Parts: sequence; C-alpha cells; structure tokens
Amino acid sequence: MEKLRILLAKGRIYESVYKLLSDVGISIYLPDRTYFPTTNQDDLAFQVVKPQITSALLANNKADVGFSGKDWVYENNVVDQVEEIMDLGFDPVRIVAAVPNTVDFDSLIKNPVTIATEYQNLSRQWIENKKISGTIFRTWGTSEGFVQDNEDSLAQILIDNTSTGSSLRANNLKIVDTLMESSTRMYASKEALKNPEKKQKIMELKMLFESVLNARNRVMLEMNVSKDNFDALIKGLPSMKSPTVSPLFGDNGYAVKIAVKKSEVPTLLPKLQSLGATDILEYALRKVML
Repeated sequence: MEKLRILLAKGRIYESVYKLLSDVGISIYLPDRTYFPTTNQDDLAFQVVKPQITSALLANNKADVGFSGKDWVYENNVVDQVEEIMDLGFDPVRIVAAVPNTVDFDSLIKNPVTIATEYQNLSRQWIENKKISGTIFRTWGTSEGFVQDNEDSLAQILIDNTSTGSSLRANNLKIVDTLMESSTRMYASKEALKNPEKKQKIMELKMLFESVLNARNRVMLEMNVSKDNFDALIKGLPSMKSPTVSPLFGDNGYAVKIAVKKSEVPTLLPKLQSLGATDILEYALRKVML
C-alpha cells in the first residue's frame, strides 16, 4: 500500500495529537532540526508544518491527512476542498473581535478603522457583513499590543483567537463579537478519499482515535455485592450497555463491572456503597469502542 501522508502542525496541536497517536499505539520521534518524524508504522509518513498552512496543503493534495484548527480551514478558504473526518475537541477557541474597555464599539465603527489580526480573510468577511469601513493590519503571533485606546495605537479593533479571554482582559480589551468557534480537527484531502486503500486507512485511524477519546472520558468500576443486595445494586447502576456480572467463588455473591463516565464517579461511589457494594475498585481504560 502507498504510505498515508500525514501532516502534524507545530505547537499545541502537535502536543495534543502526539499524545493521541501514542495512546493509539502509533509512536513518532522527531529528531532535532528536522520536519519528518520517524514512526513504528510502515504505512504512515509524517511531516511537521505550520498550523496555518495544513489545510491549504491538503486542499492542494500535498498530503492525505492533517490536523488543523477549523479556523484556519475557513481562513484559507478551503472548506469545500478538504473533508472533515472528526472533531478531536482539542484546544477549543473562539475567534473574536475585541476593542479597548474604554471604547464604545457602536460609536467606533461609525468611522473608518484599522483591524489588527492574523486572520485576513475572516476579518475581511466580518467587515463586509458588518458593513464596516476598515483596513486590515496583518500581524504575526501576539496581537493584543497593537490595539490601545490612544492616538498612537496602530489599530482600533483586534480579531484573534481566545480560549478563556484572560489575555484580552490582561490587555484591557473586551470582546464585542464572536466570528466563529474552532477546535483541532482531523481533515483529509478529497483525492485521498477517492483512493479505496487510503480511505480505509483513514477510517481505521478515525476509529482508533474515537476509541481512545471515549476511554479518556470513562473509567471502569469493579465491585462485589451479596446476593441480598444484588437486585437493588443492578437497578441503581448506570452503564454503557449492561454490567458484566460473575458469580463469586463459593456462591457468596457477585462481582460486577461497569464502565461509566468520569463525571459520574463522585456521586456514584457513595451511592454504590449505600446499595451494598463492597471492594470497589476504579481503574483507567485505554480504549473504548462503542
């Protein structure tokens, strides 16, 4: 089979996807000053690129699979040229417009403005939709310092991504509009999906990723229960499907296993104990295939 060409984006996306691949069983090693990680999978080939260009490379069939924020797919105007395979949910952010705390936005946009941003296309669309007269000042990286409430400010509006808004608040900026929400997603090129072997491999990766992500949100609980308390305990159990039940040695009761969401554990453990469960164990899951 021809190798599946996979793009890994630098920065936060790389760290999140690296961990996901590792949990799946795909190891990668990136030597210093290189952009082509080695891997334990003979049918995969990796390359590290900037997150801003991942989707553009996929759209031009320079790779088969890539991990990119949804924001850059829209910024690069390739929404119709790549296929979203799955939302990994990593690094959720909002693309927002912000102005200084002391500025009234409605009064500000009555006059021509300058917008500081990395997102030129998204900003241009926003200007058109809002019918704002403005120019775009292209920034590279950190942009908050370009927008201040004084005559020396290079721009009056900032369009940037934010997760918590703390950086904006620290720079005395307030959010006045949200352009879109974004997170890290797995994308494939249209050409790769036309190849049956590559498409199968892409779908297999998706299945493996889903199994790991499902496992991260769940734990396994194992417990013992007497025959007298068995029925009450079973009725009070949440479960993905149904619990696994085995008789204990000596016919003294049952061993019960259930997979539950981590968020349910704090309230579930006291409930299980009150229903007669004993010897309760909690342990992590590596993969869960629903």
